[in-house]
Amino acid sequence: MASEVAAAAANTMRRAGKEMHGIVVSAGLMDKTVKVKLGGLRWEPRVQKYFKEPRFKLVHDPRNSVRQGDVVAITPTWRVSQHVRHVVKHIIAPYGDPIDERPPIPTLEEREAEVAAKRAAKDERRAARREEQARIRAEEKAAQEARKALKASGKTPPPAQPTTIEDVD
Repeated sequence: MASEVAAAAANTMRRAGKEMHGIVVSAGLMDKTVKVKLGGLRWEPRVQKYFKEPRFKLVHDPRNSVRQGDVVAITPTWRVSQHVRHVVKHIIAPYGDPIDERPPIPTLEEREAEVAAKRAAKDERRAARREEQARIRAEEKAAQEARKALKASGKTPPPAQPTTIEDVD
């Protein structure tokens, strides 16, 4: 598991140079997700000048610590949902509440450790479920073989006892 975390850290560090800065346009409407406006210019050749053309990104905010108006640094990360592919790295300039009064933004190592812990818990649940299913299949197979053996010997299985209301209580 430690090697998986190290490999993920190395992969993420490779993309660490793509840090972008932007202003939070919408926060608090979606859980753990904010909308960030990134600056951008577009050259218009007919009039020979640049026009503002901002880009908007949906960004993962793991602890809901970002507020509308904050200037934040974002980095690409693994895909959180269909449209969320970036994560808040840190707050550059807070707007409103000071940073000390907000939940801290987790570091890359903390986020990767959390993902690894969730994956380990999921693997444990999956292994337990598979063991339970294998046990049930083995019991069904043993019961089926017992019925076959009884049928092959020519003996009739004992009749099932009818269940009455007194038996249930």
